[in-house]
Amino acid sequence: MESKRSSKLNIAIIHPDLGIGGAERLVVDAAVELASQGHKVHVFTAHHDRNRCFEETVAGTFPVTVYGSFLPRHIFYRFHALCAYLRCLFVALGMLFLWPSFDVVVADQVSVVIPLLKLKRATKVVFYCHFPDLLLAQHTTALRRLYRKPIDFLEEITTGMAEVILVNSKFTASTFARTFKHLHARGIQPAVLYPAVNVEQFEEPHSFKLNFLSINRFERKKNIELAISAFAKLQSLGDASLTVAGGYDERLRENVEYLEELRRLAEREGVSDRVNFVTSCSTNERNNLLSDCLCVIYTPKDEHFGIVPIEAMAAHKPVIACNSGGPVESINDGVTGFLCDPTPQAFSQAMAKFLEDPELAKYGTGRQATRDRFILYSDFWAAPESIRYQHCWH
Repeated sequence: MESKRSSKLNIAIIHPDLGIGGAERLVVDAAVELASQGHKVHVFTAHHDRNRCFEETVAGTFPVTVYGSFLPRHIFYRFHALCAYLRCLFVALGMLFLWPSFDVVVADQVSVVIPLLKLKRATKVVFYCHFPDLLLAQHTTALRRLYRKPIDFLEEITTGMAEVILVNSKFTASTFARTFKHLHARGIQPAVLYPAVNVEQFEEPHSFKLNFLSINRFERKKNIELAISAFAKLQSLGDASLTVAGGYDERLRENVEYLEELRRLAEREGVSDRVNFVTSCSTNERNNLLSDCLCVIYTPKDEHFGIVPIEAMAAHKPVIACNSGGPVESINDGVTGFLCDPTPQAFSQAMAKFLEDPELAKYGTGRQATRDRFILYSDFWAAPESIRYQHCWH
């Protein structure tokens, strides 16, 4: 057993869509770090667009294999969950029959693949739960509840089959316990493993321009309109501006529609000339935006964790975020930023403090807090504080 732990491992990672987002950033960071430790890492996915992905996935650090990209993401903009399950099952089947056994398989988001992965007894499965999917789905009508019932049942049953279950925050851990009551009754509890950032990638700030920065995927649940409405409420804008940047995928109708909604909102609020939209920026572009901004505006309410506040603090920038979910665990209110009620008025008041005294942004930023409270990139899967993949053999 000890020799198994000390040897280099053959590790597979299954992720539904290797695009641009917080979950994808976590998967890529884990793969890069595991590979740097000498482990053999292979990422499997149902979609990988080389023109819209994190640079590391095309740099050759680890191979990426795609199975099932021909399968639909939806059927007439419905049945997204069913299609996601089918796509991930296809990926798992391809890995199962076309590749030798892996010592460890790390799966995230879609747990239905776990029973297939366990068909090879030598394989141990780690499941990373970003948030229970059943809580992200709508159950508004009797037909939708009927459709979701078997999917929700399968999610709980298959999640409990993993050797190790990890979640991204204490907030998600408590939600997991309330949601998966049968697992909780059986004593199955997830361990918290915070996502990490490579603080070394961020240089000293180039400047503190009077620019507020919002980084999020262009999805309605990210509540980006809060940043625009709060910015518009500032009594004296002066030279201030707002940059709204984030992951954008033309294949996703919501991304297309939401971006247009945000542009119309900026026009209605009379600030369209001061709001700049940046879609699917590269890592270097994102880092430059962080380096130049005054502070970061993070708008999701009850966010499961939120990697953006950690990246912002690592880049020496304060964060204004909602006083709920993961940001409560990552932001030290009044020190590394401000936690506010999710209203335009509350956010605007916090933003005004930085316009009234831009020097405020230079003090109390959270790079050291990021080092102290969260695992560094180089320690992501190896730090003793975390639940390491070797724990599969406990």
